[in-house]
Amino acid sequence: MADGELDPEDAKIVTLARSSRARTGAAEGAAVRDTDGRTYAAATVALPSLKLTALQAAVAAAVSSGARGLEAAAVVTAAGDVDADSVAAARDLTAGVPVLRADPSGAVVETLA
Repeated sequence: MADGELDPEDAKIVTLARSSRARTGAAEGAAVRDTDGRTYAAATVALPSLKLTALQAAVAAAVSSGARGLEAAAVVTAAGDVDADSVAAARDLTAGVPVLRADPSGAVVETLA
C-alpha cells in the first residue's frame, strides 16, 4: 500500500460497510471478505432479545454461508475503537485477520493486525 492507497479489495469492503451503516442508520457497518473472495456486509443489530455488533453480524453471515476463513474485515464507525468482542469474532474464524477501522466518511483510520 503506497502513499496510503488502499488495496481495491479492501476499499470494496470499506464501501460495503459504509453502505450498510448508512442504509440502516446503525451505529456501525461492517463487511468481511472470505478466503474465496466472497463478501458479507451487516449493520449493528439492536433488538430487545438480540444484540450483535456489525462485525459480529457480518462474521455470522459469512459462517452461515459456509466461509472457512477470512482475508479481511472492515468496520465503519464514529467510535474511537472497534469492540474487542467484534475483533475476537473475526479472529475466531481466522487468527490475525486484519480489521480496518474507518470513520463515517470511509477513511481508514486504523488497521488492527
